[in-house]
Amino acid sequence: MDKGLHFMFCVITTMLLLRESSQTGEKNDPKMLAASKSGFGTDSRGREEGLPTLTVTTILEDPYVMVRSAELEGYCIDLLKALAAMLHFSYKVKVVGDGQYGAISSSGNWTGMIGEILRQEADIAVAPLTVTSAREEVVSFTTPFLQTGIGILLRKDTVSQEMSFFHFLAPFSKETWTGLLFAYVLTCFCLFLVARLSPCEWNEPKNEENHFTFLNSLWFGAGALALQGVTPRPKALSVRVIAAVWWLFTIALLAAYIANFTALLSSGSEQLPIQTFEDLVKQRKLEFGTLDGSSTFYFFKNSKNPIHQMIYEYMDKRRDHVLVKTYQEAVQRVMESNYAFIGESISQDLAAARHCNLIRAPEVIGARGFGIATTQASPWTKKLSIAVLKLRESGDLDHLRNKWWETSCLHKSRDRWSPLQPQALGGLFLTLAIGLALGVIAAVVELSNKSRHAAGHVKKSCCSVFTEEMCTRLRIKENTRQSQETSGRANA
Repeated sequence: MDKGLHFMFCVITTMLLLRESSQTGEKNDPKMLAASKSGFGTDSRGREEGLPTLTVTTILEDPYVMVRSAELEGYCIDLLKALAAMLHFSYKVKVVGDGQYGAISSSGNWTGMIGEILRQEADIAVAPLTVTSAREEVVSFTTPFLQTGIGILLRKDTVSQEMSFFHFLAPFSKETWTGLLFAYVLTCFCLFLVARLSPCEWNEPKNEENHFTFLNSLWFGAGALALQGVTPRPKALSVRVIAAVWWLFTIALLAAYIANFTALLSSGSEQLPIQTFEDLVKQRKLEFGTLDGSSTFYFFKNSKNPIHQMIYEYMDKRRDHVLVKTYQEAVQRVMESNYAFIGESISQDLAAARHCNLIRAPEVIGARGFGIATTQASPWTKKLSIAVLKLRESGDLDHLRNKWWETSCLHKSRDRWSPLQPQALGGLFLTLAIGLALGVIAAVVELSNKSRHAAGHVKKSCCSVFTEEMCTRLRIKENTRQSQETSGRANA
């Protein structure tokens, strides 16, 4: 009796352990996920409440759909939950069997998620599925829930721009350097002119020597640019006004140069020589390719743009070497070799957010979107489109984007560095011009005051004395006399 009870107890225990083991195996299979929770498998709650159940096909791709602890999660899963809550339906999720998005095979049949919808193995496809004309002919798409395009994913250290020999000139544009040279020459000329006109600087033109020659003026201006005090030292108010304005101009200019040069050096890794697809075609250092059979590949195949045709011919001739099978393989290849990946820009932004040594080139072409695919004439197409629009208007789609595209890299401005243009220093040049004008006016006022006092002593008009002073200081009359004497000697 005791042995019989002991035997029955062992049999029951063994059966319970085997049953628990089989349930655990089914639960851990990512392609046969059928959770009792809302969002996975057939929702038992939906059956009880009489809600329609949709079979959803998707594809495993980070961050859209991922397996975490025997459950599916990601952007598309959160989107599906929000849509189910709005439209009151339950669903079961299945991963596409062949791991493809959807393209026409050599036999003329559609593969991937598009094929499953056509074969009625699934009701809708919620995945990073690009809306294309070929797919639109056989299935229906909702309003895109994500906007994207075609970009270039690069590794930073493989495309860092080499510094030129005259890299120190880069902070300012050519126009700015030209304007700076003109301002320097004009300021030095005004110093030379005002020092000759001002009686406070040059009281006796016939007996004294003017220290502000043009060469000395050039030296004075250059010393201010280097923040060095040089002689001669200005004595007149008019000369000091010009000198002070030029000093302020040089201080502000040097501050702008140092700041921009520092920004240039700190953002050197962001200065990509490959900015566009044309740059990618012209270079020979990097290989480039895309996903085999993807919409990106057919975009370049069907494009009439010469640059796009060159990219397609390059990839088609080397398809066994440059085309990749999965997105993860593409990212890994970019990180480990001299390879540039051409693909969806939004997925490349995710790769750059997850891997800080990756970066996406600025140019994005072929604007497109990710949509939810349904069977043609499906009553769910319009309902899902309206629900997607409501989620976008309420900001829920932006919230999901920020949630799943969160980066651990240090935040840097995405604005590309550029040389400082003259427009940025327009106010500085205007201030210098006003200071030069004030200095010249002050010198003329000083000379007119001296001429008015001298006119009272010699009993001449103020204008005639002013003209004589002007000619003497500028050596106009003296030069005229010398030319007359020279011509007289020649005639004799």
